[in-house]
Amino acid sequence: MILLVSPIDVEEAKEAIAGGADIIDVKNPKEGSLGANFPWMIKAIREVTPKDLLVSATVGDVPYKPGTISLAAVGAAISGADYIKVGLYGVKNYYQAVELMKNVVKAVKDIDEDKIVVAAGYADAYRVGAVEPLIIPKIARDAGCDVAMLDTAIKDGKTLFDFQSKEILKEFVDEAHDYGLKCALAGSIKKEHIPILKEIGTDIVGVRGAVCKGGDRNNGRIDRELVRELKELCK
Repeated sequence: MILLVSPIDVEEAKEAIAGGADIIDVKNPKEGSLGANFPWMIKAIREVTPKDLLVSATVGDVPYKPGTISLAAVGAAISGADYIKVGLYGVKNYYQAVELMKNVVKAVKDIDEDKIVVAAGYADAYRVGAVEPLIIPKIARDAGCDVAMLDTAIKDGKTLFDFQSKEILKEFVDEAHDYGLKCALAGSIKKEHIPILKEIGTDIVGVRGAVCKGGDRNNGRIDRELVRELKELCK
């Protein structure tokens, strides 16, 4: 299982790299769960990240606007992101989600076939009216994405496991794998959750708060020692 860590700036990215993170995920928590950062920040973080590490970037907790989001995805791709993550926040059903993600995939793959597109749903989708989380693998498959992901939409201390059981998450992972996709899980993941995620076959675990001082994703800063602790558990 590989560790994705979400810095907001260059200094945090350096801490994540020093701690052994496998993927450096550029994010802006001020704009939500999968809040988008600026193109120049993606570029700056890509420049300080070793070439053998991949950089990810979120394009936001997005509305149902396929054209707008396709343009945002292109911006992330040309700014240096290897992974482009789309949070299906304002998307209400399977059909809207597939249409949006198909256009994102086309936009990104036209730039570089090797770019990785992530369809991200929310374990607590009912709290924000987003698309049903357990159909995300099917959406990702039918839209031509590379990764199916679950996160949490509202960051209020509740975790992925407050909304989905270990058994349901294993089904999610297995379904993604059956479709030939990778599976990423996030959502206020804590240290004690890492062995469980590893046990059920998760490919990528995403964290921010767990590697910030004080466990605070908004006001804390990423610390390399906290990254290192989680990285050891992922091995």
